[in-house]
Amino acid sequence: MPLNEDEQRILEEIERQFYEEDPKLARSVAGASLRSRLQPYRRFAVAGFVVGLVVMLVSFTSSVWIAALGFILMLASAAWLAMSFRNTAGGDADSIGSWLDRARQRWPRNS
Repeated sequence: MPLNEDEQRILEEIERQFYEEDPKLARSVAGASLRSRLQPYRRFAVAGFVVGLVVMLVSFTSSVWIAALGFILMLASAAWLAMSFRNTAGGDADSIGSWLDRARQRWPRNS
């Protein structure tokens, strides 16, 4: 839902005060991105995928259960990696909520 003019003006005033009161913090917050925070986790997801693949391939003939655990590790790592890419591409932490808002704006109710 878009902000009205008063809310937009208030938000701009708060932002201006924030930059005036603590410019160092304002610059660090503006420079921080979701991508930079998720980068180490992506490495863990790739490593988990590779470990799961190796476990699955090595243990498939000896123990199907261990191979299944390797597959589950691969699946979880791939899902984690995909979600981290989706979060950075969307740029919005509440992507489902924003998607619903956009959908409601596109299709008004016919009462």
